[in-house]
Amino acid sequence: MSDFVHSEAPRPAADTAVLLRLEGITKRFPGVLALDGVRLEVRRGEVHAVCGENGAGKSTLMKVISGQYQPDAGALHYQGAVCQFRSTAESEAVGIAIIHQELNLVPHLTVAENIFLAREPRKGWLIDRAALRRNAQQCLDRLGLDIAPDVLVKTLSVAQQQMVEIAKALSLNAQVLIMDEPTSSLTESETGKLFAIIHELKRAGVGIVYISHRLDELAQIVDRVTVLRDGRYVSTDHFADTSVEQIVAKMVGRSLDDVFPKRTSVPTTDVLLRVQGLTRQGVFHDVSFELRRGEILGFAGLMGAGRTEVARAIFGADPLDAGEVLLGDQQLRIRSPRDAVRHGLAYLSEDRKHDGLALKMNVAQNITLANMEAVSNRAGLIRFDEEQAAATRYIEALGIRTPSSRQTVRLLSGGNQQKLVISKWLFRESRILFFDEPTRGIDVGAKYAIYQLLDQLAGQGIGVVMISSELPEIMGMTDRVAVFHEGRLVTVLNTRQTSQEEVMHYASGRSIPSPT
Repeated sequence: MSDFVHSEAPRPAADTAVLLRLEGITKRFPGVLALDGVRLEVRRGEVHAVCGENGAGKSTLMKVISGQYQPDAGALHYQGAVCQFRSTAESEAVGIAIIHQELNLVPHLTVAENIFLAREPRKGWLIDRAALRRNAQQCLDRLGLDIAPDVLVKTLSVAQQQMVEIAKALSLNAQVLIMDEPTSSLTESETGKLFAIIHELKRAGVGIVYISHRLDELAQIVDRVTVLRDGRYVSTDHFADTSVEQIVAKMVGRSLDDVFPKRTSVPTTDVLLRVQGLTRQGVFHDVSFELRRGEILGFAGLMGAGRTEVARAIFGADPLDAGEVLLGDQQLRIRSPRDAVRHGLAYLSEDRKHDGLALKMNVAQNITLANMEAVSNRAGLIRFDEEQAAATRYIEALGIRTPSSRQTVRLLSGGNQQKLVISKWLFRESRILFFDEPTRGIDVGAKYAIYQLLDQLAGQGIGVVMISSELPEIMGMTDRVAVFHEGRLVTVLNTRQTSQEEVMHYASGRSIPSPT
């Protein structure tokens, strides 16, 4: 392991309690060494970030801690004793809780039932429903969530479900809390609420392991940071003694000079898509905007502002009560996603694994899924040689890292899965692409590649709408930004002539202060 830089923060003072220590953790899967001698130490009352690209071993390490995986070598010390957890139930029983990157909720149960699943308060053999709702409400209130305990989880947005996951973990009163991408689908406002809770937990002596690809947010909460690369330990540093640039360099083995690539595409004055007076009662009202050929238009706003809902309605996934959508001068009648696809519109969902991919199918099948007729004969039988040729073309063009086009999609990293969704719609020859949270759960290196790809698509004359909760992403990649507040599009700003502060003023419903 001589090619890795090893550095370690000074040993803690004698009076600093170590809650959790991992030494030499190794985990193998068939053909893959996922973890190779990894170490980690978490102290009481600290937030310890674990950073690394997709595939670095972060989530695998967390699953070892929580008992989902058994290590092949190494030792886990919890509160001074050597432990080996055989399940999450065992780890939770001693005070270790984990908030997974992938949502782990039961859709047809209520919020309260999910928060206290298998831990419901009881009166004898019966569940105490009043106590269940009351306890769940306390957890929701602690996060400042306006969600009723009796609401079914399947009716919530992805961001709201993420907050329910957090409430579920907080209900365990854990001594060690693992947060795996907790803000990946949260707005800045919701993230701020979560950070306030994290500071409260730190003061209570909870040790927090924090995993996030949003490296800019680490400075607000993190005390120390450990970097993994290719399943190996690289370094541990006090966050105050390092920088995001140094962390990134250790993560990827090289420096990234800029977070966003230099834009090469230039939008034209040709209006590709025109939306007028779009209304869905109780969701959004009188939304109008234009998308120009070769433009990247940002949709910004707080959670529940209506950004995703507008995109879904345009795509035909949700019904409209009023308004019209025009492609050039042609008024479109879109009653379903099938109609939208036929007109050259594509919507890339924020939940790509649920709505964008067939995870059990292979890469080639996913790329051609939205345009099967292009690789089928007149009898409807797939021409596998053409399917293979199409897949190879997009794998090479988009730089999809996969052993072959026959690889099962669920085994790919998040960044490569996102490229795969894009490939599917490019193969369909889509002219307008709605990207909903395009870099959610994707590491910093893969983000850069996605940004480059968006710029290339715009350069080919495709109209791109980027819906993002990350304002730096909106500011770094768009030409204009449409700002939503409580179901209304309140303004459209030229990105180069505005600021994050101005966008947030509109997004929060506040007026822009007059210059003094």
